[in-house]
Amino acid sequence: MTLLRRKGFLAAVAMTALLGLYAAYVGQRAFAFMATGEPVGVAMGIGLLVMPIIGLWWLALEWRLSAAVQRMGDELVATGRLPVPDEARGADGRVGRRAMGSEELEAAFETARLEAEARPEDWDAWFQVGFAYDASGDRRMARRSLAHAASLWRAARRA
Repeated sequence: MTLLRRKGFLAAVAMTALLGLYAAYVGQRAFAFMATGEPVGVAMGIGLLVMPIIGLWWLALEWRLSAAVQRMGDELVATGRLPVPDEARGADGRVGRRAMGSEELEAAFETARLEAEARPEDWDAWFQVGFAYDASGDRRMARRSLAHAASLWRAARRA
């Protein structure tokens, strides 16, 4: 499946475009307030600039993380280190709770957790933990594990 046909990617591009439009509109209003020269207008303009700047900074971090996770996943697939058994996939092709029983998910998570404890500086182990969290439905912890894996991966690539 090509990148442009993935729903998640298209949704991310759409949200990025919407955030860009929001930032442009609010930025325009902020500069209009600051152009008044009045102390209250200048203060309001500066206040209005804060939210788009934070939003764009957060967006850049999210795109950076998603690109790193994609590259890590591609590397693991290319080297055969991302084993996903066929029985772990549902009818839609996704890995998750609907495809595997809770005992199987717990066993997969425990295996990944023990591997990460044994190799705490290995991004591959943390990627597997993130993958296990995602399969079990804990998106917040999956994201944290993948962010940690990405930071280890970047450090390994710099070294």
